[in-house]
Amino acid sequence: MIETVMGAVVIVVAALFLAFAYKTSQLREVAGYQVIAEFSRIDGIHDGSDVRISGIKVGSVLGTTLDPKTFLATVSMSVRPTVKLPDDSVAEIVSSGLLGDKYMSLVPGGSDEDLAPGGRIKFTQSSVNIEHLIG
Repeated sequence: MIETVMGAVVIVVAALFLAFAYKTSQLREVAGYQVIAEFSRIDGIHDGSDVRISGIKVGSVLGTTLDPKTFLATVSMSVRPTVKLPDDSVAEIVSSGLLGDKYMSLVPGGSDEDLAPGGRIKFTQSSVNIEHLIG
């Protein structure tokens, strides 16, 4: 009987730990308006990757597709509705460290016009491939 009770306590504690970890992590999609950008290469970016401005998470990557005509990678992302991006903003794929994972960095431009929901970010910078730099 004691082993059964202790087993149940361990399972409850594990469930509480998982719930706490999920609530405090930023792995969830950020609800907001959708924007898209096209890149020549998106190494390291996947569904759920962070979208950050000045290092602060403001969104998440919703999906990646390949344009069959231009062979460019199209990335759709969700950005918080409170963040209004100028229409001349730049989307960059950067690394969080030398060997860290990659995320989408948005650099707001100086335009007075905001990017509309469903709009396209015109200026992009693709990910840097370390192997090509070393080679």
